[in-house]
Amino acid sequence: MGKKDDNRGFVFSTDPDFRFESEQERLETLAPGQQKLRLQLETKHRAGKTATVVMGFVGGDEDLQELAKKLKSFCGTGGSAKGGEIVIQGDHRDKMVQWFQKNGYMDVKKSGG
Repeated sequence: MGKKDDNRGFVFSTDPDFRFESEQERLETLAPGQQKLRLQLETKHRAGKTATVVMGFVGGDEDLQELAKKLKSFCGTGGSAKGGEIVIQGDHRDKMVQWFQKNGYMDVKKSGG
């Protein structure tokens, strides 16, 4: 017998109205002016290499990936986006703050380093 993905380990519920919350629900992305982003410089767990991490993005994964693509292109470097964070290789905090302000993101703070 194979595992069913929809029961998430539950066997039985006594609540007749019990329903699983859909993890697939699309998280609504806030407008750029409402986002509260934080830029942080990190070197831990990166073999001593510096990375700029964008934290605090509220929105769907598709929008996060699109924002990461724009930032990587603007900074001319690589990076990734997952778990609500965007990681850009290198220290690009000043450059990224300018890009965010130019594109309507008003609440952007730098921290670390």
